[in-house]
Amino acid sequence: MYAPSSSVGVRINREQPPSRLVELARRAEAAGLDEVWLVEDCFWAAGIATVATALAVTSTIKVGIGVLPAVARNPAIAAMELAALAELHPGRLIGGLGHGVASWMRQIGAYPASQLAALEETLVAVRRLLAGDRVSMRGRHVDLDEVELVFPPSVVPPVLAGVRRPKSLAVAGSSADGTILAEPSPPEFVRTALAAIGDAPGHAVVTYNWLALGDPSRARLTIAESLTPGSRVQVEGLPFASELLSLVDSSSTVDELAAGLDPSWLSRLAVCGDLEECVAAVRALHEAGSGSVVLLPLPEEPPERGIEDAGRVAAALRR
Repeated sequence: MYAPSSSVGVRINREQPPSRLVELARRAEAAGLDEVWLVEDCFWAAGIATVATALAVTSTIKVGIGVLPAVARNPAIAAMELAALAELHPGRLIGGLGHGVASWMRQIGAYPASQLAALEETLVAVRRLLAGDRVSMRGRHVDLDEVELVFPPSVVPPVLAGVRRPKSLAVAGSSADGTILAEPSPPEFVRTALAAIGDAPGHAVVTYNWLALGDPSRARLTIAESLTPGSRVQVEGLPFASELLSLVDSSSTVDELAAGLDPSWLSRLAVCGDLEECVAAVRALHEAGSGSVVLLPLPEEPPERGIEDAGRVAAALRR
């Protein structure tokens, strides 16, 4: 069972070309981090291929998929791919499934009749197949007839749901091994998400947050870019939420939004500041219920810096 209590990881952002993956994955492991995460966004590098590579070139670090769009693959094929990776690298794979960005899913002709049903049915089917079950389902999205993996993994990998809205969080609580919360994920949102997830023993929570070790203002533009309409639910619990959301609504450009962010807000919307402040921020996330805190290097900076800084935070946290 995947049950992190005080893990620290790093994400290799989608902006990094596949040619850099081997070096960066090895660097994350050498930095002493518990986990390294990769994303699958249309139309960047594919998740299964990149995760397989990261697993193959490392030996101890866990590798997470955060996340595969549930509707982009048949669940039987997704389970086959995850099973192979889990068997090749026992105990090191963390699976992740999400709705997929609606505009991208429409662009590739994969937008479902019901996003909730598609995610729930896919989670149930994939987890049952990975557990070695023979699965028949006639759902709104998933249609399987006596499907059973020939090679179910000896160590079943956890399958998490990358979601953020209340109904989706409830699905995660009932149908996934854990939940991945997108950036920004302050402690207030972690607590709100856990309430929506409900009573789900052993349910793991992973949080993404931007990292700016040193000058917090380095994260200003990146924070502004992450304050999309979908992220409103993630910041509604903050004490300055009304001011922040008013600024988001009134800003006509990302640059205008970035310029308007109060400096005191930055440390609540990212893990930033000096080493002591960053460690305190990670600790606060763990105390709120995030078993794994995944730190995101700023996209406009060299990824090596973000990985090394994440390693410094992790090392200081353990002292």
